[in-house]
Amino acid sequence: MTKNNKRIGMIAALVVAASVNAMAQGNGLAGINEATSMVSSYFEPATKLVYAIGAVVGLIGGVKVYGKFSSGDPDTSKTAASWFGACIFLIVAATILRSFFL
Repeated sequence: MTKNNKRIGMIAALVVAASVNAMAQGNGLAGINEATSMVSSYFEPATKLVYAIGAVVGLIGGVKVYGKFSSGDPDTSKTAASWFGACIFLIVAATILRSFFL
């Protein structure tokens, strides 16, 4: 093979590689849009799950605080504040994340 034939072969390979890359870009946009819609569809069930976890944490916290209050423990207010704060955090975090991404 001569030098010119090698150059022509190299240029042809580069043109083919560049055209394949340019044609594949349209499919990437469709994939990104599909991934975005899939992730967005998970937020509603995930938000409901976090709300349910917050409700369970609230019930457990209520039982713990009642047990401390019934036994006369002086640390009841700190325990109530921590459990109540955990419930509020779960609800606010789920709401804010949902509003950011939807």
